[in-house]
Amino acid sequence: MIVDAHVHLTPPRIAAEWRDIAENEPYFALLAGSKVHKWGTAEELVARMDEEGVDEAWTFGFAFRSMELCRECNDYVLDAAKRFPGRIRPLAVVPPLDPAVESEILRCRDAGCIGVGELFPQGQEWDITDLRQTWRLAGLCDEAGLFLLLHTAEPVGHDYPGKGNVGPREAAAFCTNHPEVRVVLAHWGGGLWLYECMPEMRLVLANAWYDLAASPFLYAPEMLRAASAAGVGHKLLYGSDFPILSRRRYDRFFDEAALDDGFVRAVLGGNAEKLRLGRHA
Repeated sequence: MIVDAHVHLTPPRIAAEWRDIAENEPYFALLAGSKVHKWGTAEELVARMDEEGVDEAWTFGFAFRSMELCRECNDYVLDAAKRFPGRIRPLAVVPPLDPAVESEILRCRDAGCIGVGELFPQGQEWDITDLRQTWRLAGLCDEAGLFLLLHTAEPVGHDYPGKGNVGPREAAAFCTNHPEVRVVLAHWGGGLWLYECMPEMRLVLANAWYDLAASPFLYAPEMLRAASAAGVGHKLLYGSDFPILSRRRYDRFFDEAALDDGFVRAVLGGNAEKLRLGRHA
């Protein structure tokens, strides 16, 4: 079973009116105005899945600062999950510091969401290293049985729209403060997986997972071999970053890494199944 664990969908109304919305959402404006940005609908996603042999997609809207816009995104992915049962599994986006965050997370959980995210700490203006700002969200996810997907990025290399300033140091602080929370750190956790070679950090990161979204843009295939050697292959999740990238780009990435079939099968779906069922990494 192939699971794409990092998929963006946009309600048609938001795509059509994005310039007006961007006036009050600076991070959205940055990403929507990027030369690589694309809009994706549920119908386009399922068509791509059928074409590329993907069985299941974990989908989410854009994590705005506005709760109203987040609700609109959540309604869209929840409706998509109903229209394509078993193919689309929804995640909820929320502004973590909004007073209505609890009711929205529980509403989405009851409607079928399996997680919360992808959240943008910098774009939504909250500090994932500050326990005073994170305890409520972390507690809600844990008690609701949901995992949390956070945007992270590498702290070195070239800049690009949406990269942000949250990397391995910040992600490690979050995991230190909230070891009970199943957290997926997007884009390899900005390299945090490497520090699982330290025994103390392997304990801290026991409940952390890493998705491969945007990998072909950022890394050579040797990254996969390094992760395998570091013993974190069971924590890696295939994520296409649809609609920006296709599975074909990742197939080449895996082929050039020349890893065994068991490793590849786990990354393409086996690890995601364990995460969704609530197991520890």
